Amino acid sequence: MKLAYTMAPGRGDTDLVLERLAADLAARGLRCCGTVQINSERADAGPCDMDVRVLPDGAVLRISQDRGPQARGCRLDPDALETAVAMVAASLSSGADLLIVNKFGKHEAEGRGFRDVIAEAVAMDIPVLVGLNALNRPAFKSFAEGLAIQLPPEPGALMAWVNEVTASEDELV
Repeated sequence: MKLAYTMAPGRGDTDLVLERLAADLAARGLRCCGTVQINSERADAGPCDMDVRVLPDGAVLRISQDRGPQARGCRLDPDALETAVAMVAASLSSGADLLIVNKFGKHEAEGRGFRDVIAEAVAMDIPVLVGLNALNRPAFKSFAEGLAIQLPPEPGALMAWVNEVTASEDELV
């Protein structure tokens, strides 16, 4: 199975690492599908706005909700997330060299979100790279049934893994 995850220590750091990797892979001509997250600071000093860019075509969807300055808890817009999931699923069915999912989050841990898309990619033998945080790590490990490998959140290590799992049979001989 070609399933890997990465975790960076700082808030939003995994997003930055995956966004840069996706850009580098696209520049190399790899067919990536999935999502990368873009966090934007707000002028009102509230929590950042969260957007995802759907790979490869670049559609950007706001996945956070503005619930007001006193709101607490999850700000994820589940409808926007599911729109992104549907777009990625359609892209995946057209073929891809790699699936990148910005985060295996609460929705995936509960059996929703990108969970089925990840499983479909694995079944299609398409390599999958997932961003992960410590909170959802146990759910991801259960989902992956111990078959996922952890990669350091370093561009060189991620690129080396991508090169390994996307190498054609001719290149391996």
